[in-house]
Amino acid sequence: MDYRKPAADIVKCVGGKENIISLMHCATRLRFVLKNKESVDEAALEQLDIAKGTFYTNGQYQIIIGAGTVNLVYDEINQQLGINQSEAATVNSEKQEGKWLQRAVKLLSDIFVPIIPAIVAGGLLMGINNILTANFFDGQSLISMYPQFADLAAMINLFANAPFTFLPILLGFSATKKFGGNPYLGAAMGMIMVHPELLNAYSLGTGVEVPTWNIFGLGIDAVGYQGTVLPVLAVSYLLATLEKRLHKITPSWLDNLSTPLIAILVTSFLTFTIVGPLMRGAGDMLASAITWVYSTLGFVGGGIFGGFYAPIVITGMHHSFIAVETQLIADMAHTGGSFIFVTASMSNVAQGAAVLAVLLITKNEKMRSLCSASGISALLGITEPALFGVNLKLRYPFIAACIGSACGSAWIALNHVLAVALGAAGLPGFISVDPKNWLNFGIGIVISIVVSFVMTLVLGKKAEAKAAMQEIPSTAMEAPQELPSVHEVVLQSVMCGEVHSVSEASDPMFANKSMGDGIVIHPKEGKVYAPANAVVSFVFPGGHAIGLTLENGVQLLIHCGIDTVNLNKEGFQVFVKQGQQVTQGTLLLEMDLKIVKEKGYSDETMVILSEGMEDQELALLKDGDCSINDAVMKITKR
Repeated sequence: MDYRKPAADIVKCVGGKENIISLMHCATRLRFVLKNKESVDEAALEQLDIAKGTFYTNGQYQIIIGAGTVNLVYDEINQQLGINQSEAATVNSEKQEGKWLQRAVKLLSDIFVPIIPAIVAGGLLMGINNILTANFFDGQSLISMYPQFADLAAMINLFANAPFTFLPILLGFSATKKFGGNPYLGAAMGMIMVHPELLNAYSLGTGVEVPTWNIFGLGIDAVGYQGTVLPVLAVSYLLATLEKRLHKITPSWLDNLSTPLIAILVTSFLTFTIVGPLMRGAGDMLASAITWVYSTLGFVGGGIFGGFYAPIVITGMHHSFIAVETQLIADMAHTGGSFIFVTASMSNVAQGAAVLAVLLITKNEKMRSLCSASGISALLGITEPALFGVNLKLRYPFIAACIGSACGSAWIALNHVLAVALGAAGLPGFISVDPKNWLNFGIGIVISIVVSFVMTLVLGKKAEAKAAMQEIPSTAMEAPQELPSVHEVVLQSVMCGEVHSVSEASDPMFANKSMGDGIVIHPKEGKVYAPANAVVSFVFPGGHAIGLTLENGVQLLIHCGIDTVNLNKEGFQVFVKQGQQVTQGTLLLEMDLKIVKEKGYSDETMVILSEGMEDQELALLKDGDCSINDAVMKITKR
């Protein structure tokens, strides 16, 4: 696909090249730092098929594009802006907005996001190794049954452990770069922290004698920092700060020689004497404390965490979990694994199930297209398109998904299901879970999906009914103007088209008669006429709905199209006003059928008797083709 036009459209919608300070991207989103966020044309952005949703946070205007596609759009925008890849990689968000917690979360996100692919690759490889070595064939593993695969399993195990064993190198590079230092010096510090001559960190606590250096009577433990997070972050910050200070005070002719030497020497010494041991202890305490809380609260704690996981994702704070989760996985001998990953899996599949439920009930073609793609994506672990493009916009599926996630998470907490590797948090999460826990993990997935799906259907019907009623201005609910009581009223068709009972409407809200009994018309032309003598009780601001009060006091709702409120008057022209008396055949409004269909909406028009039906009886007089002169309904007082 050619992304030149979508890229150009996005640049135009965010205020043009001159409004862009910088541009970055993550797995699914474009992240703009703009001079003036008020210059963004959000209405135009929402019309772009490639944009699945937008929001503003931490000084960044973010546009949901989707996994894979975002990389291509990002490259095309950079090309149109005249920025090459090396320049793009060095552009940072100069604007730092938000409270300290938001800035801290963003900092962790910026450090960990670039190295996630390496960690995920290692985690998935670890999952493959678990499948090969787990004893779930009558107490035997695949490699015990087929010894010829033993060396393959050993190789895969080595490949899987490498990103965690040498995690300080990855983190050192990414964190030092983020803190403004030389990333290659950061990588060098990471190498020093996992040098093979040091005692491997995983050997601590196993009874192995800890080697020490004796420096002028000072004993320093020669222990590595494999699989650690907090020590590397602290060391990277120290290194970058020291390097920047040295650059300022060192003569330029000496800078390239002395600055790297002094920075590495001083930072290394402080790493093994003060910073490293202190932060190792803090990291161990943090991981142990979180694990203890989760284990102590049991299924209640799991349910609470699962229910709030998606709201945490909205704030971006879930990126801060990466540091804790990496520590939990790296120290499985003590922690048993990560509960965060399995909880994220419950949340992701719940969001996906909610979107698929919306797909089932919505009649908006653009929304259906978005639901089909983002729902499957969420089930596979990428939730941003579903979360920001569908669930948060509609609200009720988001609430339903949180309930589903809470139920599934409570189950996995009750059964102590933990992840032994990182990967895609969703249906592919099985590969990151010990095979002996697959059954309980699967049950949790099913619970999350079913509860979320059903709750979305239930809340969706209530929400749509409430939204439709809220379209009627409060004046419409006031007592109607005094009209003579009429025993029987015959209503003519409001449009030329095909008329049926409202129970055949494609929108469940109207079909189940929650709004009232009546008819649905599939129009052949867009002109809408008064079906009988009446008073106009309200005209909805969007122009797509009109309320009439009939001569017998019954209130009639004429609703043109499904979800056409989203068109915000486009395609509608109203010819009457509130309080106006009309006679049968008066032109009320006109709907542009072409515009409605082009925008992806149904043009089905409902004529609903919404009030005053307690002592009235409705009879349908016609089913099929009709014109405005045909009688279609009769209302009789009982």
